[in-house]
Amino acid sequence: MHASPAAGGPVCTAAWVMWPGQVARRPCGRTRGARGSVEPRTAAKFPSCAKCWLQSAGAAHCPPALAPLRGARPLYSAPLRGPCQAASRPEVPAERAAPGSQPPARSSAAAAAAPTGAPRRRSAPTAAMKKEVCSVAFVKAVFTEFLATLIFVFFGLGSALQWPSALPTVLQISLAFGLAIGTLAQALGPVSGGHINPAITLALLVGNQISLLRAVFYVVAQLVGAIAGAGILYGLAPISARGNLAVNSLSNNTTPGQAVVVEMILTFQLALCIFSSTDARRTSPVGSPALSIGLSVTLGHLVGIYFTGCSMNPARSFGPAVVMKRFSSAHWVFWVGPIVGAAVAAILYFYLLFPNCLSLSERVAVVKGTYEPEEDWEERKKTIELTAH
Repeated sequence: MHASPAAGGPVCTAAWVMWPGQVARRPCGRTRGARGSVEPRTAAKFPSCAKCWLQSAGAAHCPPALAPLRGARPLYSAPLRGPCQAASRPEVPAERAAPGSQPPARSSAAAAAAPTGAPRRRSAPTAAMKKEVCSVAFVKAVFTEFLATLIFVFFGLGSALQWPSALPTVLQISLAFGLAIGTLAQALGPVSGGHINPAITLALLVGNQISLLRAVFYVVAQLVGAIAGAGILYGLAPISARGNLAVNSLSNNTTPGQAVVVEMILTFQLALCIFSSTDARRTSPVGSPALSIGLSVTLGHLVGIYFTGCSMNPARSFGPAVVMKRFSSAHWVFWVGPIVGAAVAAILYFYLLFPNCLSLSERVAVVKGTYEPEEDWEERKKTIELTAH
């Protein structure tokens, strides 16, 4: 049940509208040809409940399901029909349907063409994961994590060198680590997310924010970057100032158990600050995320240096330990403490305080790297308004 192109009306399917003509654009996306041309020139995709549907179309807003027409072009996608967005689009009023008509059965071709509620995912997860790894954006992100961790370790450890003329202070070291993180998060965060910390990367994986494959590559890049940064500093620093290259160790009679708890608390507050200040769902002003994260790192060092030298970052502890070949019996503390603290923060933030409206299958798709979220509904509404005039 659809209009014929020869009649000058729209050609309708369950998800597509082909408007003839090519000159004037009218509301609802209709264009009129100068000479009544019936050649399809513009294609617009509208939801079946669009209020601006032409009255002359009658029941054409619910036509039999057909495959998308040749040359049809979608302008926007249907909104995500999740539990938090189910009410964002009104349902089709009963009076819009043809009297006594029944909803037509949808063919497989129309189901593929029509907007769906569930997010689209590739049918081949392995191919999607391979495509992600081979993409230029992924390679840039991994390299950025390597470079950022290298710079962070170089400046952080450099501030703790034992210069004979001026020994470092706790405030100096704390500010150096905080300023380094803030600067790198501001400069390189848009490329990779600015994790610069295996504990944060693994916490985001626990919080269902990144894929497993990306997390593995990030952690490897961060560890290699930490080794490279510590190695460069080792080669540049004079022997008199090098010392132990600020390798983390327990001090002031701190036991391994106490050290684990301290590292958990320090990294917990850092992870919460990162998740909150970078959450795109927040509508309240958050200021500068880079500044707040840098201050959080500074805060942790002001307290943690007296206990463990303050790690909060397994890569920061691993890099100088590899270069100096000094792995103490308590080295595991600087892995377990930060990772557990950040993971607890992720569970608290992403599952209890501010949970995401994702189904189990969608969460699994995120971990696999095959999840393709729909565009934001507000952006789609802007697209509709722009294409309707």
